[in-house]
Amino acid sequence: MFSFQGLMEHAKAFKLKIMKSKLLFSAFFIALMAFANISMAQDGFAKNHPRRSEVNRRLQNQDHRINQAWKRGDISRRQAYHMHQRDYRIRRDERRMAYKHDGHITMHEQYRLNRRENHLSHRITRA
Repeated sequence: MFSFQGLMEHAKAFKLKIMKSKLLFSAFFIALMAFANISMAQDGFAKNHPRRSEVNRRLQNQDHRINQAWKRGDISRRQAYHMHQRDYRIRRDERRMAYKHDGHITMHEQYRLNRRENHLSHRITRA
């Protein structure tokens, strides 16, 4: 026959197992929500901000122009490499600026990035 004490131990073990699974599920759910929040913050406002999209569109256009100038023979492989490096540094700085301001850049930062892009654009045109 079953003893009352054995039944109580079995009930305590069952409760402990349920509590552990609830705790594990809660921790997993919190981690999932945190990950989703980070992903939405990076993908939502950040990419669609007008100042960032304008800067990134110009960088993409200049990257294409560098590649076309190299293919036409207007610039050497080394010149194209150095122009791509400048382009990359502008991209990197844009990302850093956006990171500091929750996914967007200020008007002054956009002005500074545009000046650097203008300088690179003139170098591409002169080549």
